[in-house]
Amino acid sequence: MKIQENISLKPYNTFGIDKNARFFTIVSQLDELKEALLFAKQNNIPALILGGGSNILLTQDQDVLVIKNEFKGIELIKEDEENVYVKVGAGENWHEWVLYAIQQNWAGIENLSLIPGTVGASPMQNIGAYGVEIKDVFYELKALHRETLEVQIFDAEACQFGYRESVFKNTLKDQYIIFEVIFRLSKKPKFNTSYGAIQAVLDDKGNADLTIKAISDAVIQIRQSKLPDPAVIGNSGSFFKNPTIPIQQFEQLQSVYPTIPGYPQAEGVKVAAGWLIEQCGWKGYQDGPIGVHQHQALVLVNHGSGDGKKIAELSQKIQKSVFDKFGIQLHPEVNFL
Repeated sequence: MKIQENISLKPYNTFGIDKNARFFTIVSQLDELKEALLFAKQNNIPALILGGGSNILLTQDQDVLVIKNEFKGIELIKEDEENVYVKVGAGENWHEWVLYAIQQNWAGIENLSLIPGTVGASPMQNIGAYGVEIKDVFYELKALHRETLEVQIFDAEACQFGYRESVFKNTLKDQYIIFEVIFRLSKKPKFNTSYGAIQAVLDDKGNADLTIKAISDAVIQIRQSKLPDPAVIGNSGSFFKNPTIPIQQFEQLQSVYPTIPGYPQAEGVKVAAGWLIEQCGWKGYQDGPIGVHQHQALVLVNHGSGDGKKIAELSQKIQKSVFDKFGIQLHPEVNFL
């Protein structure tokens, strides 16, 4: 394990924010991870675990040891008549893992194509898109406790999945480091094309035989048409969660705004955050190098030399305007550091 000092984190976050880490190291094995944590403890500094850097907003230099998680490997560990169980390293690129699963004809994550980040963040965030969430395909994970350095296995129940939530973002926040995830994928696809524009894109393409690759291709086309490539424009994808509000509140808003999109949930109605932001006039907004994407109001962007603090301030202005107009509080998906 090699410890570097005063390293720019610009290449390691999808917003492209240029802030420095006091110490930086890359780990790909359990003993390296333990050694890195011991280094941080001995030097009395926090340890910051970094995957794909797609869910963070750097607002200042980091007086920490940044540990870049590069645990790799994809392994079929068991299968039955219906499912395959696949172990994936937390440092694997999420989209590349999805494409690999599709090549093997393992179904279940095709709707999650082109989501930025790494596999390790997927259960932590309970990432989701187009009607599918990680909890639908999750089997178990292995994580290292930061203090005891003991490995613990978490099944789906222990993860306490919620909408863009898990136990690792709540009661166990900053206590464990995920290094391995096991997914349960299906040998017999159950196609999910009812969410968003998937079916319309499939119809337009004239796909006679529906396949998981066709769905993945449709999702990729939709996402590329709406979302900027972080390699071209700095961003973290969806900046805010879609809020769920009581049905009574939704009906009141609907009487004033008939086109407000809503999706019934057990606990109320989920409202599209992007629509709310757009109605407040933010879509395409630009202030120097930072702003809101011209095609998707849910995406905050850095056109080059933007500062994380300025993006954070912009997000707060957006939250206030949405609350003032609709009485709905937006919550960021992104972690401010």
